[in-house]
Amino acid sequence: MRAAIELLPENKYVFLRKLKQWADHNYDCFCFLGNNERLSQFGGYRGFQNIGGIGKISEIKVDLSSEKGFHNLKNYATSKNDILFGLLSYDLKNQTEKLSSENPDRIKMPLCHFFQPELTFEFSDNDKIEIGYHPDRKSESEIINLFKSIENLVVEEDKEQEAPKTLPKSCVSKSEYIDNVKKIKEHIQLGDVYELNYCIEFFEEDIEIIPADVYQKLSKISSAPFSCFYKVENKYLICASPERFLKKDGTKIIAQPMKGTAKRSAQYEEDQLIKEELFTSEKERAENVMIVDLVRNDLSKTAKSKSVKVDELFGVYSFPQVHQMVSTICSEIKDDVHIIDVIKSAFPMGSMTGAPKVKSMELIEKFENTRRGLFSGAVGYITKEMDFDFNVVIRSIQYNADEKYVSFMVGSAITINSDPEKEYEECLLKAQALIEALK
Repeated sequence: MRAAIELLPENKYVFLRKLKQWADHNYDCFCFLGNNERLSQFGGYRGFQNIGGIGKISEIKVDLSSEKGFHNLKNYATSKNDILFGLLSYDLKNQTEKLSSENPDRIKMPLCHFFQPELTFEFSDNDKIEIGYHPDRKSESEIINLFKSIENLVVEEDKEQEAPKTLPKSCVSKSEYIDNVKKIKEHIQLGDVYELNYCIEFFEEDIEIIPADVYQKLSKISSAPFSCFYKVENKYLICASPERFLKKDGTKIIAQPMKGTAKRSAQYEEDQLIKEELFTSEKERAENVMIVDLVRNDLSKTAKSKSVKVDELFGVYSFPQVHQMVSTICSEIKDDVHIIDVIKSAFPMGSMTGAPKVKSMELIEKFENTRRGLFSGAVGYITKEMDFDFNVVIRSIQYNADEKYVSFMVGSAITINSDPEKEYEECLLKAQALIEALK
């Protein structure tokens, strides 16, 4: 049974930064989730709670060769009466449908990784920090001494990093991108799909970064309600996601797909006009409602009869670089359904595939030339009460320290009304904060 002690740091923000640096120096596994003080309600629900797990008492790690990722995860989650942190890579799609992943992958994140943390750190709104630990592994006095030692660390100032000599390279040229969008629209005209999320990779080779510093910088540039800093061995996720995948609170399941993007303006009146134009845009609404219908269908597989409801349609929310259209769909979970089956039935999230989902994923494999891996997967946590909260891994940098390889992917939803040039501009807009964080 996990015990907890509540302590008050001199400055919780400074402590959190020290904690991340300390964790990276001392552990090969951790996960920090946060809302970056974005406490506004998204469809009536706040972002991630500020919580972290460091070290591992136990773990489950599944690679691409396994055929039982969700099955093994269900057994693992059922057997642990404790909080678990973990990630689900996009390529788990191959275990829900007859699909494959043949494109190259230089990051090599696990297909699925969950761990039972040695220590948990939960940050309350009153600036106190609750540290969770197992009394059979550490005493209360050891936890207090650990807290003091982290408090006494000198914050390592942002070091001069090996900045890219040029902007990150793209795996797809602009002309190739436009040509692929035209081909995708041909599939839409034929009725193969109605909407497809097409993504491209930007990367840097032979480069060393300090992940904790890059995460710090990205959080300042693009404060997001579902941010994440995750390490497994020498692979890192540096994530500023604005989107929730799924949340379970008691018997309630909440999905909040995001579809519809508009660039912000520094001028207030113009910014409000852009926001209103996004809300009324026929194209953006069409994108959003297609995914809402898809998510309703996904949730219905594990929901009580007639419990699937759209709580908010076409909600428009503002972020540092963009306005986004978010809808909220809720359901009541059936009494006999395991929580992992809820996740599996909705995975991967429709906002990052398209509709219909299976055909969209087939075409994604055809037109994209990089394996998505953790991008457009999910990261989050499961409580000992079997509630959970997971984000959508977008607006994220991945780093393989052994390979000295940095990668990020961006994309947009292609519909029959898509202008290839504007879709490419949307990709570059979404890449801006990630490029800035790496400078």
